[in-house]
Amino acid sequence: MPQNDPDIATLPGFRRSMLVQPGKTEAVAAVEDDIHCMRVMLRHDGDAITAVDAELARAPWTTCPGAVGVLQQTFLGLPLAEAARRAMPYKKANCTHLHDLAVLAASHARDDAPLEYRLFASDPVAGAHRLELHRDGRRILHWHVEDGLIVSPAVVAGRSLVALRDWIATLPPAEAEAARVLQWGGLVAHGRWMPLSRQSDARALPPNCYSFQPERASVAVRNGPRIDFSRASRAPLALFDGHGFGPDPDAQPEPPTPL
Repeated sequence: MPQNDPDIATLPGFRRSMLVQPGKTEAVAAVEDDIHCMRVMLRHDGDAITAVDAELARAPWTTCPGAVGVLQQTFLGLPLAEAARRAMPYKKANCTHLHDLAVLAASHARDDAPLEYRLFASDPVAGAHRLELHRDGRRILHWHVEDGLIVSPAVVAGRSLVALRDWIATLPPAEAEAARVLQWGGLVAHGRWMPLSRQSDARALPPNCYSFQPERASVAVRNGPRIDFSRASRAPLALFDGHGFGPDPDAQPEPPTPL
C-alpha cells in the first residue's frame, strides 16, 4: 500500500455496517450499506432457534421481501451451534444478506456483548482500491486490490475476492468470520461502481440468491432506493434502534435504467 494513506473518513467509497445484539431469548443482526438495509431476529431457547423474523427497509429487487419465508424455513428449529453449517447448502435459495445475518445472529446469540463490523471499500483509482474491516472500533483487516486481484497482504496476494473460500477455511473461527465479512462486503461494493444498466436484469445474473432464481428472475424489478454514505448526513445503521429502522431522509430512488 502507498505510505501515508488518508483516513477513510476523507475518501469516497462503499460503506457497510453490521451489528449483532445477543440476548438470553433472542439475537438481532442488522446490516446497512449503499444498497441494503435489513434486520434479522432469531428467538431461541438457549440451544435452538424457535422463531425467525426479518425486516427489509431497503432492498434492491421487488421480489426480495418474499425471501423472508425461505429464511424461516431454513433456520427455524436449527441448533444455534450448527446453524451456519446446516444452513449453508441453502444460501442460494435465500436472500444471501438475510442468510448471512441469520448466521451471524446464531453464531453470537450467547455472547456477552454486542458485536459491530464496519467495512469500507474505496472507490477505484486507476484500477486499484482498498478494503478495510473494523471490528468493535478496531481495524483488523486491510486489503489492497488492483485490477480485480488482491495484492496485499501477502497471504492472499494473487487471489480474487471470489476465490478465498479455501483460504478462509484454514483460519480460526473468529478470523474466518472477519475474512468472510470483508469478502462479502467487497463483492457487494462492486454494485456501487457497476453501471446500473448492467445490474438491472435479473435474468442475466447468476442464480446466486432468492431473487435470481429462474422462477423469480423474470418478474424481479430493480427497486432501490440507495444511499451514498460518502455524502449522506449519517453513518450506516444510525437509524437502527435495536429492533427496527426509522424514517430515512437520505434514501434516494435509483435513476431509471436506460433502455
